Amino acid sequence: MRLDQNPVHRRIIVSWYDSEAACYILLGLMLMVLVFGSIGIWVAFETAKYRSYVWFPVSLVVMSAGVMLSTISRLIRRYLSR
Repeated sequence: MRLDQNPVHRRIIVSWYDSEAACYILLGLMLMVLVFGSIGIWVAFETAKYRSYVWFPVSLVVMSAGVMLSTISRLIRRYLSR
């Protein structure tokens, strides 16, 4: 992140993709992917011929949960630094 050029009040200039609105949108999208993956896990275990493909929805759930955790930790650090 870049610093503001004003030498008296040096505050961090937040990029658009690191703003709070972008983080909340990302959390919402990852929640939808998490639900979609959870439904996929349920369907894969219900249908016998799809049990060998359960790795794909599991990977979706794990990756979306990881992105959600990193975004939540970024938001928490931002709130604590205020």
